[in-house]
Amino acid sequence: MNNLKGIIKAKTRLMRRSMKGDIPMELNEIMEELKALGTERTKKTYLNNGAREPVFGVSISAMKPIFKKIKYNQPLAEQLYATGNYDAMYLAGMIAEPKKMTEEDFDRWIEGAYFYMISDYIVAVTLAETDIAFTVADRFIDSKDELTMSAGWSCYDWLLGSRKDSEFDKDKLLSMLYRVRDTIHNQPNRTKYAMNNFIMSVGISYLPLHEEAKKIAVEVGKVEVFMGKTQCKTNVAAEYIQNAADKGKLGFKRKHVRC
Repeated sequence: MNNLKGIIKAKTRLMRRSMKGDIPMELNEIMEELKALGTERTKKTYLNNGAREPVFGVSISAMKPIFKKIKYNQPLAEQLYATGNYDAMYLAGMIAEPKKMTEEDFDRWIEGAYFYMISDYIVAVTLAETDIAFTVADRFIDSKDELTMSAGWSCYDWLLGSRKDSEFDKDKLLSMLYRVRDTIHNQPNRTKYAMNNFIMSVGISYLPLHEEAKKIAVEVGKVEVFMGKTQCKTNVAAEYIQNAADKGKLGFKRKHVRC
């Protein structure tokens, strides 16, 4: 009941500001709104997946009214990300202006990415909308840090699923597939997970290497990923690609990377 009241108050404040045409909210106001929208259930889910305090537990759908008010605002995104609060960091990714970000900005963001939902779904997604995506992603992949490598491979997943095939270097992607084939089972868990996704992304979204990706997926086989003390469910790449083919989804491209 208390949480419901908090949500109603938060939405009411947003509506009033919108009607008045006020200037964008300040950081402390946004944090107040996020706190009011948080739920214990969602917070528990985030914590179980690797988030750590501070976190309010705000669902993505609950953030959208705030996003609609703020729209895109890179300086504010930087402030939100710097709080270290997971909900604020996610909102930062929603309102970021990727093309205004530099390589140094992404280096700073990946340093603050302490678990995969930040590295793969905030940093990698934001990076995928930039002109420096390939350069930064390649550098991330060559790092020795688990989440940095994961972000690099994940960025390619988002790129493959959104950009035209003509924007990619076929030989380079093929060499990356071979690299995955030869090294995936010796990589850290989140890196393995992202590399497995890369095989599926090439096999489904990049038609020139569909057959090669299928072959490598068979060679790689099932990828075992453990998170903490539990095993993380991963798709068998060969089966996933074939399933997409059976459903006529080969060549899939999304219109937008971010929601």
